[in-house]
Amino acid sequence: MAKPPLTPEETQARLLYRDGLILVLDKPAGLPVHAGPGGGPNLEQCFDALRFGLPAPPALAHRLDRDTSGCLVLGRHRKALSKLGRLFQGGLVDKTYWAVVVGAPPQAEGRIEAPLLKTTRKDGGWRMLVDPKGQPAATTWRVLGRGDGLSWLELKPETGRTHQVRVHCAELGCPILGEPMYGTLSPDQRQQPLHLHARGIVLPLSKNKPPITVTAEPPEHMRAALKVCGWR
Repeated sequence: MAKPPLTPEETQARLLYRDGLILVLDKPAGLPVHAGPGGGPNLEQCFDALRFGLPAPPALAHRLDRDTSGCLVLGRHRKALSKLGRLFQGGLVDKTYWAVVVGAPPQAEGRIEAPLLKTTRKDGGWRMLVDPKGQPAATTWRVLGRGDGLSWLELKPETGRTHQVRVHCAELGCPILGEPMYGTLSPDQRQQPLHLHARGIVLPLSKNKPPITVTAEPPEHMRAALKVCGWR
C-alpha cells in the first residue's frame, strides 16, 4: 500500500470542523482528492487518520480540483454521506470561493449564466467549454479588492459543474492567476500556482440547529497577491 502524502499528524492538523456526522478538511493545493487513472498520491490515502474511533475512514461528499485549496467536506459514515449527497445535489450548500484574477470583471458584482460542456481534446485530455448544449451553470461574483492589475473576487457557484468557477472567470474576461487551461495569461502568470481557494461552506444539516459554517484561511501561495488587492 502506498505511503500517504501527509502524515496522520499533518492530516489531523488540517481539520477545520468535526462532529459525529461530518468532517471539514482544509485541502492543500496541488494534491488530488482521489487517485486518477494513472494513480499517484492523493488525499483519500490520508483518510485513515480521520476515523476517530469509527470502524471505517470518512469519504468524500464532493470534490475540489487538484490545484484548489480550502474547505472539503467528508461524511463519516453511510448515513451522513447520504444526507450530504441530498444537500449538494439539491443546491442547498452555500459555497464561497476566493480567487485572484488578472484584470477585472465588467462590474463590481454580478451573476454569470454560461452552460458548460465537457469536450475531449486531440491529445486525449479534456476541458470544459461554454456551449449552449452544455449543463446549466451559474455563478455570482463580487469584487473585494483590486491592485496592480489584479482583482480579488468572492465567487458563489449556484451549480456544481466541473471547473465552473475557473471557466466563468475566464468568460468574464478575468482568468484566475495561475490558470493553466482557461483564458489568456502571460507565461509568467500561467506558471504561478492556481489562485483559487474554497474559502467557506455553509451546510444546513439539521432542521433544529443552525447551519454549520466553516471557513479556511487562504493558502500561503495566494497571500502576496491578496495583500496587493487589499487583504489584511
